[in-house]
Amino acid sequence: MLLVLLVFVCAISPATATAVLPLERAFPTSNGGVELSQLKARDRVRHGRMLQQQQYFSNGVVDFSVEGTYDPFLVGLYFTRVKLGSPPKEFYVQIDTGSDVLWVSCASCNGCPTSSGLQQIELEFFDPSSSSTAQPVSCSDQRCSLGEQSSDSGCSTQNRCGYTFQYGDGSGTSGYYVADLMHFDTIAGNSLMTNSSAQVAFGCSTSQTGDLTKPDRAIDGIFGFGQQGLSVIAQLSSQGVTPNVFSHCLKGSNGGGGILVLGQIVEPNLVYTPLVPSQPHYNLNLQSIALNGQTLAISPQVFETSSNRGTIVDSGTTLAYLAEEAYEIFVNAISQAVSQNVRPLVARGNQCYLTTSSVSDIFPMVSLNFAGGATMVLRGEDYLIQQNSIGGAAVWCMGFQKIAGQGLTILGDLVLKDKIIVYDLAGQRIGWANYDCSQPVNVSATTSRGKTEYVNAGQFGNNSSPCNNPPYTLLFKVILTFALQALAFGTYYPFL
Repeated sequence: MLLVLLVFVCAISPATATAVLPLERAFPTSNGGVELSQLKARDRVRHGRMLQQQQYFSNGVVDFSVEGTYDPFLVGLYFTRVKLGSPPKEFYVQIDTGSDVLWVSCASCNGCPTSSGLQQIELEFFDPSSSSTAQPVSCSDQRCSLGEQSSDSGCSTQNRCGYTFQYGDGSGTSGYYVADLMHFDTIAGNSLMTNSSAQVAFGCSTSQTGDLTKPDRAIDGIFGFGQQGLSVIAQLSSQGVTPNVFSHCLKGSNGGGGILVLGQIVEPNLVYTPLVPSQPHYNLNLQSIALNGQTLAISPQVFETSSNRGTIVDSGTTLAYLAEEAYEIFVNAISQAVSQNVRPLVARGNQCYLTTSSVSDIFPMVSLNFAGGATMVLRGEDYLIQQNSIGGAAVWCMGFQKIAGQGLTILGDLVLKDKIIVYDLAGQRIGWANYDCSQPVNVSATTSRGKTEYVNAGQFGNNSSPCNNPPYTLLFKVILTFALQALAFGTYYPFL
């Protein structure tokens, strides 16, 4: 199954500068679709890769573009390019919102693939001895202690801080931590500056096992966007160069793309719900589900957060998953609501519907009701996936799945697309609003003088995606409007 792994990777030096780091999506060499079972299998791998998270505080805004088309039947993954070392060397790294540490394959790596089946990607290896600014992280370094939050860490006889990651899919990697410069572009006002950098600690992988060794989807490493102390976002945030809030808007229609912001998108229709405290992931308190305003008979205890249940927002999951106790109730209610307009069928164990009508016309609106009165409204396209066509009729199948024996509800990209999603880590809440993600957004920023301004951020160019390279241009201007400020901070921030 396709993993759409999103993470936000960049840094800024002055408080009003904006870092530019292109985000891209890899597509397989073949143009065929994949089975829903494969998508579910990939999501299971993804769920095994979720690691823990934590918080830090800062200000500033980062805005960069999203490449690729949202389509779960084009098997791919999201990745970005990071430049590390002196002189800078570019690495393709998989975006992972559920793990914490940036790591790349290093010289003399055991089991690391040497070629990739992804188009136009040539694998690279980081060599600390070839970078004039690389420094090993010692056992006494505070960052070594932070690494213990995210991995099994240990020290070698060479006083080198090592790590081992074991993922739920059986794959793993081990190596040691290195501190070096990450290079990125910044935008200050209307000027593009390409020589910015900041020191970050990251993993230098010397061994890989399992699926990480396979060349078909191989890239240079993984970029974790968790909240633990050794994640790049936490490191930059603790230095005061990136904010402790990020936002994305994933375009779901043909053409794809979207917006990714290290900052808080300001949109009048945003609604917020608190994060469940002391959880390793982005857990929300889902209270009920309704179809066309009618609440389904699902006990609220089904969605309560515990060690093996709860509701998680995860942009690294392609599909969506309902707790097992809620799944049949939900699917049966959908089937009953459309029984007069579709022909039901079961394909490989998944509930599907054959119809010649528009999905948005006949399938009910689904409301996910969260703590604090926030409701996420889903169209048919947000919980169904079109499989194929039979005799001029479209086959739409249930995009919500269940994880056997588990009470997890996971809201993946199927649900998150065509919405602004704001992860306000400082305020411990998540917000959303339906939005045309091909349009620019306003982002709240605090300048070095403590003044709140609104940056008009959207997709911009200066990237060379292997998949596509549309001529985006940067729209970057400051909007000072007290009316918008009143809306943003007076009405829609109830949990601060």
